[in-house]
Amino acid sequence: MLVNMDKDKTTHRLTVDGEMTIVNAIEIKKTFADALEGCLELEVDLSKVSEFDTAGFQLLLMLKLAAQKQNKGFRVIAHSPSTTQVLNIYNMKGEF
Repeated sequence: MLVNMDKDKTTHRLTVDGEMTIVNAIEIKKTFADALEGCLELEVDLSKVSEFDTAGFQLLLMLKLAAQKQNKGFRVIAHSPSTTQVLNIYNMKGEF
């Protein structure tokens, strides 16, 4: 799993490449928390996520809620087939 972050003055853009699963949940959580620092808006590109499980969903939800709590914008700008499948199972596609 690799998370690339591009920054400008107000927006951080994350691109997740690889697995978002329980195996790397701790690493992803720290990366997501760090990404919220110093921005007004966070954009997440999940189009390169190869595997996405319940832990990945929980991390995405945690990130969204943390952004809201800090009054920061949050949006997912692209999905992969695996993220779409899990979000559809949980009936949460509209939330992301």
